[in-house]
Amino acid sequence: MNLPNALSLLRILLVPIFVVIFFSNSPDAYFIAVFIFLFAGLTDILDGMIARKYNMITRLGRILDPLADKFMIFSALLCLSIKNMLPWWITIFYLIKEILQIVFGAVFYSRLKDVPSSNKIGKTATIIFYIAIVILILFNHVSYQLKISLFLLALIFALTSFVTYYFSAVKVASGKKRSL
Repeated sequence: MNLPNALSLLRILLVPIFVVIFFSNSPDAYFIAVFIFLFAGLTDILDGMIARKYNMITRLGRILDPLADKFMIFSALLCLSIKNMLPWWITIFYLIKEILQIVFGAVFYSRLKDVPSSNKIGKTATIIFYIAIVILILFNHVSYQLKISLFLLALIFALTSFVTYYFSAVKVASGKKRSL
């Protein structure tokens, strides 16, 4: 296992730690949870930079990296919804979109033994989710309209990313069929 994949695995391991801290009775629970959340985001940036710079991109990494992002963001959304800090429909919409993307990716992988690379729109969605989640945890008193606007923007980017991911996968699949 190379360093970028180890960083993705670390990000997955940080998910339960984030959840436990978020729900702890510590007076600093939210600050510590945000620190863990942002540390996970930093590992996401680092694993991508290292993988590209040192040509360490692997099939495993192209699966682990987005899964780690999905687990971390979903766990944060779930925590926020459980604490009534975020409407449930946002968490449910995100979950449905991610389940569809995972199923689609699994089908694609089973047929071609590969997955399409992530795209810039998806990376932008992840960044917007991170910003929205941090703002909501640290500044829960912000207006409802601002909260919803940030999460709607993130959901729009996530949905757009899914659509472009789908069409790029179809394009790759049709190209591979012709070459067989």
